[in-house]
Amino acid sequence: MLIGELSRRTGVAARLLRYYDEQGLLCPERDSSGYRVYASDAPYVVARIRGMLAAGLNTEAIREMLPCATGTGTDTGPGIDPCPEVLRTMTTHLQRMDADIEELRRRRAELAAFRDATEARQERARAH
Repeated sequence: MLIGELSRRTGVAARLLRYYDEQGLLCPERDSSGYRVYASDAPYVVARIRGMLAAGLNTEAIREMLPCATGTGTDTGPGIDPCPEVLRTMTTHLQRMDADIEELRRRRAELAAFRDATEARQERARAH
């Protein structure tokens, strides 16, 4: 199928599909005119890519894990076969997410303290 049909089937813009191709996530063939021709399973591959992106993985990790992905990328997400390095990649990304969450909690607490101090100043100013 051509890129326009894949775009219609998946709801993903052709420009984004070309980006996936550039990142090595989709590997279409080229016809004699140079047009990208995608395999019949391309809609499922796009669904897997979208699911992995939604889970917070970057394209480098997806490129590594995509050959191990199974299923159709449904709401429950793609399954992953136990290919080498896959568990380590997922664990690394989970650890980064945990660190990001902790950093956001710290920053939120600082902002809340700043807001509380500002409100207290306002209250004192109104009282005088």
